[in-house]
Amino acid sequence: MDRHLGANFEVPAGSISVISFLTIGLWLPIYDRILVPSLRKITKREGGVTVLQRCGIGIIFSVLSMTVAGLIEKERRNFANLHPAAHVSFLWLAPQLILMGLCEAFNMIGLLEFFNREFPDHMRSIGNALVSCSFAGSSYLSSLVVNVVHHVSGTEKHPDWLTNDINAGRLDYFYFLLAGIGVLNFPYFLYCAQRYHYKATNVYVDEEKPYDSDHV
Repeated sequence: MDRHLGANFEVPAGSISVISFLTIGLWLPIYDRILVPSLRKITKREGGVTVLQRCGIGIIFSVLSMTVAGLIEKERRNFANLHPAAHVSFLWLAPQLILMGLCEAFNMIGLLEFFNREFPDHMRSIGNALVSCSFAGSSYLSSLVVNVVHHVSGTEKHPDWLTNDINAGRLDYFYFLLAGIGVLNFPYFLYCAQRYHYKATNVYVDEEKPYDSDHV
């Protein structure tokens, strides 16, 4: 993959993910200053939408990110097999990284806000710890998925999807698998979110005064 910007500068491989962080940094002011006030007038809620709705939007963006990643990887693989000497630009990865940045802006930040709001004041440190525990648990789960794919997807004639030779493997199938898991997870998330009862928090009955508690 060609990581050059211009003739003299090569982007370090580990820095490509900065696109996601830039997306978060650019999106949050737009969300806070433009989108939330507009949504507040419609929903009469202090935050425009509830924190669980924000998490749900984040899940949708994660599914979109993995779907786009799979489509781009499929095109990249076809291009690489047809033109072995050519290299595609790293900017091919920008769409999926932008979508992943939006996912984090909604889901991760929404999750932190959820634990901070819903835990009792004297237990907020435990709530923050649970956020870290959820990240740790997801890391173990992702390792399990990778190991299962390694063992299940390979055959005698074909390497597994995640083989070291990216052009021989099928990384696009792996991305589609993750998107499918996200699609299956979303109805379960909705089921739980619709049955959750928030603590008494304030939303606006008009543009000035709060009045009711949040619900999904």
